[in-house]
Amino acid sequence: MKNVIKYSIVVLLVLLPACAAIPSASSPATPTDTQPPGIPTDIWNALFQRTPVPWTTPLPPLKATDIDATYVKINPRQATPFPCKRCPDYALEGGLWKFSLNKGIFRIYYTMNGWRSLGSYTISGDHIYLFNDPYCNWDTGEYIWKLEGGVLVFTEVNDPCSQGLRAANLTDQPWLSCTPPNVEAMITDHWQKPEGCDPQETTN
Repeated sequence: MKNVIKYSIVVLLVLLPACAAIPSASSPATPTDTQPPGIPTDIWNALFQRTPVPWTTPLPPLKATDIDATYVKINPRQATPFPCKRCPDYALEGGLWKFSLNKGIFRIYYTMNGWRSLGSYTISGDHIYLFNDPYCNWDTGEYIWKLEGGVLVFTEVNDPCSQGLRAANLTDQPWLSCTPPNVEAMITDHWQKPEGCDPQETTN
């Protein structure tokens, strides 16, 4: 009888640690378990760690302009269910686009397939000039801009970049600002935020 009891105790001592090591099926997964690499927010944030290359024109001074902000638009065209690996640059596809103007640096990002670019810009009155874009580093695009009520509209003057695709993209529809319209809206957070703006973009 004593031998049976001793054997039972040994078995329990062996099994208990093994049982404790098995996670419960109902245990919640950690963020690292569920968050895939290269999510859109990560790609967009990483783009802000990069700066343009002065391909043909010196970089402009890091000086804020009247239209500096992050903008978004959701193209109503149906997004391609199987995004191509090498789409034409600036191809006007459906889904969320993000566009940032920040102290002489523009950044643009298509969230559906990860395509992005950046370059330089300068402002002269109501004209904006885009250059140092790696997809068309010899070209300078000229547009007339208009910003009213947080809505930015571009009108092309001349932009041959990507056989006109950049101009078609930028002028296709208005860009909505992620910046709160006034100090009260920024403090209270009571304002209609455009879809696609990240939280940190709506508190500036």
